Amino acid sequence: MQYNGLRHIHPEARIGNNVTIEPFVNIGRDVEIGDGTWIGSNVCIMDGARIGRNCKIFPGAIIGAIPQDLKFSGEYSTLEIGNDVTIREYCTLNRGTKANHRTIIADHSLLMAYVHVAHDCLIGKHCVLANNVTLAGHIEIGDWAVLGGLVAVHQFVKIGQHAMVGGGSLVRKDIPPFVKAAREPLSYAGINSIGLKRRGFTAEQIRTIQDVYRILFIKGYNTSQAVELIRTKVEATPERDHVLDFLLNSSRGIMKGFRHLNGSKLKS
Repeated sequence: MQYNGLRHIHPEARIGNNVTIEPFVNIGRDVEIGDGTWIGSNVCIMDGARIGRNCKIFPGAIIGAIPQDLKFSGEYSTLEIGNDVTIREYCTLNRGTKANHRTIIADHSLLMAYVHVAHDCLIGKHCVLANNVTLAGHIEIGDWAVLGGLVAVHQFVKIGQHAMVGGGSLVRKDIPPFVKAAREPLSYAGINSIGLKRRGFTAEQIRTIQDVYRILFIKGYNTSQAVELIRTKVEATPERDHVLDFLLNSSRGIMKGFRHLNGSKLKS
């Protein structure tokens, strides 16, 4: 463990091997930091923070502050950060409440500058949250999702795996897996075909995903009708079934389908 300059580290904090802690860092008592992690200057790591191996936390970040939730009454909770996570300057990451007792940011994710992650959020592996993304409480984001800069997400929203959300979007409804979401109000903008190809999806898998979303978002059916048609018209695959599971477990409802600027839906 390397210490550079003035800092305050509670003697009971559990800090791994080869951890670098730059000047003016504050680390609380109930903190765990994994091997090989780098902590930049002026970072504050508060009680309940659990940080994995080989993470990079840049100057000014606040890790593990109590929730900004009036219902929070001091219950024990944690903020759990996986391995190889990068947290850029001035991010604010809150721990959980009695609802889930933890906030989770999984392995290999990147949170760019000024990202806010509120209480009880669950962020999957390999996610990218660009500058100034703001997450309210109880949000779930699947693996490999990408949120553009200045995206704001309403509490309890779910964003599926491999989804891509355009910068500046206001996310009030759930976003299913594998899609791009943009416009105002937020709506379907095609499947994330480039991202899927980069991650090894085959042409056949991508065609199946396109067939699913053509029924859900382009043909003009409501969600219940679309779910039934997807079941009967699209061959069963892991991708099809994953989308169906997401739709059936959506509590806030799904974002809008594709619309022309004049508001009429496509029929083909």
